[in-house]
Amino acid sequence: MGTDLAARLGGGVVIPAHPLALDAGGGIDLPAQRALSRYYLDAGAHGLAVAVHTTQFELHNDRAMLTDVWRLAAEVAQDHTSEPILVAGLTGDAPAAVAEAQIAKDLGYHAALISPWGMSDTSESALLARAGAVGEVLPVLGFYLQESVGGAALSRNFWHSLFDLEAVVGVKAAPFDRYRTNDVAQVLLEHDRWDQITLLTGNDDAIIHDLLTPYRRTVAGKERQVRASGGLLGQWAVGTRAAVDQLQRINTAVNAGAAPMDLLSEATAMVDINHAVFDVDHNFAGCVPGVNEVLRQQGLVPTANTLGTDTLSAGQSDLIAQVRARYPNLLDEEFIATNREDWLA
Repeated sequence: MGTDLAARLGGGVVIPAHPLALDAGGGIDLPAQRALSRYYLDAGAHGLAVAVHTTQFELHNDRAMLTDVWRLAAEVAQDHTSEPILVAGLTGDAPAAVAEAQIAKDLGYHAALISPWGMSDTSESALLARAGAVGEVLPVLGFYLQESVGGAALSRNFWHSLFDLEAVVGVKAAPFDRYRTNDVAQVLLEHDRWDQITLLTGNDDAIIHDLLTPYRRTVAGKERQVRASGGLLGQWAVGTRAAVDQLQRINTAVNAGAAPMDLLSEATAMVDINHAVFDVDHNFAGCVPGVNEVLRQQGLVPTANTLGTDTLSAGQSDLIAQVRARYPNLLDEEFIATNREDWLA
């Protein structure tokens, strides 16, 4: 997409982190996997992020399965009129990440989200070198991943050096930490490329707050402003249509210069949903199967199974059923019930 990619990201995007639909035997359930992509795009999502944390990092241990999953999403996207942005999640050291980037590019993906999972050296210098190497193949989205699922604290110098890379078109801030999110925003504000790199929220516990909040700084006598114009989120793998509506209302509020109380109230409801889905009570142990469980209860996928050892925590399925009953509009209950059979066909 070239410059169009940067413009589309900056214009505001809802990009769900695509789950992996597994059958009882641990294989990909092809109709369900396609149905998820169809759901997201029919819900109005601006793109799909595939082979990211919500898709399960263990997928990268099987290159053939990884390629199949990327291809399935790309095929659905190619048939959709919205021309969605396709983001490929990459893992591993530079050689593996570059090899994955080439596969994704050949399948029609537009950008790479780079995760530290599977790296033998996660030093800041290694992360930067890998980002540079991947950037020779695909535009890059930086990623601040929360520590509880494999991330690490990163310095402001790291973010400044990452933003120096011309291939970097955006950054997903997902540390689940206000201080670290502020680090990313403040460095971007003072960087020469501040208006070329899109800030995306990945903080599933603060989605609406992030999308409403401007960061401002006077640099060389001129005021600059940075705001998360969209997000790439595991939480948006459920309730996607509601998320698209939220982003539209948030942008309207930002343009008007005031945040309506109903949006702030909705922000607390989203935290309540995320608490159940991401298994906050057990330090996020069940966050990936939690997303799958919502979709299983809604009839879109056959199981909440994962490739690794992650399972639902005790009582998590009941908590998910409770928030589904409490917030049906925020979880697209009617929309899914109406269209589910068509998506699965």
